[in-house]
Amino acid sequence: MMGPAHSLSGAAAWLGVGAVADALDRPMPWPVLVVGALICAGAALAPDLDHKSATISRAFGPLSRWLCMVIEKLSCAVYKATRMSGDPRRAGGHRTLTHTWLWAVAMGAGFAAFAMLGGRWAVLGILFVHMVLAVEGLLWRAARVSSDVLVWMLGATSAWILADILNKPGNGADWLFTAPGQEYLWLGLPIVLGALVHDLGDAITVSGCPVLWPIPVGSRRWYPLGTPKPMRFKAGSWVEAQVLMPGFMLVGGLSGLWAVGFLG
Repeated sequence: MMGPAHSLSGAAAWLGVGAVADALDRPMPWPVLVVGALICAGAALAPDLDHKSATISRAFGPLSRWLCMVIEKLSCAVYKATRMSGDPRRAGGHRTLTHTWLWAVAMGAGFAAFAMLGGRWAVLGILFVHMVLAVEGLLWRAARVSSDVLVWMLGATSAWILADILNKPGNGADWLFTAPGQEYLWLGLPIVLGALVHDLGDAITVSGCPVLWPIPVGSRRWYPLGTPKPMRFKAGSWVEAQVLMPGFMLVGGLSGLWAVGFLG
């Protein structure tokens, strides 16, 4: 799928988690619901850091372009080192390492530890990165005609405001993980979810997605998991724009209303 659909699916997924949490009597404070949805929307763009034309690869100027080059080369090297007899030879690293469950979990765990151990500035950094990506994904039309600096300023301002809101008692810094020193540990969850939702979104397109790696399937370690081929579509096709994106908005809206108690 393309960036806007990935971001919408990420936001809808976190709002769905909010509805489930409410049903299980572990409701999210509204700042956790909002911040988690925005982080998940941004994280749902992150696996495409292995592609030079992706939104995330352009979002932070030279830094993200350089990081894209590094990640693409790393992904290609890992693919070549771990492929089995049934995996085809390939020159690039797109849709390999960063499109796996293991990468998603590693990113979530890494960011969670960073947030928990790094204090306020670590939280601000995580929020800034994901707010910028959320703006790029959810407000793509406005972001494309704006300068990068304006998007970064919006991301920084949003991160500062949201960090202050979360830090107030009862607003969710310690949601789900309540032991002393575990504040903001939950920030890793929308990051994991966003990456996995991205992978599942790619799995319903023509190429499929090797989300199961490194678990082998038959003679392939990079098996492109996906729906039955007649049910797949090309990224950016009318199915994505006219069916999936409105569906994500509807599901996300209903889930959000449930999570805050309007429908429960």
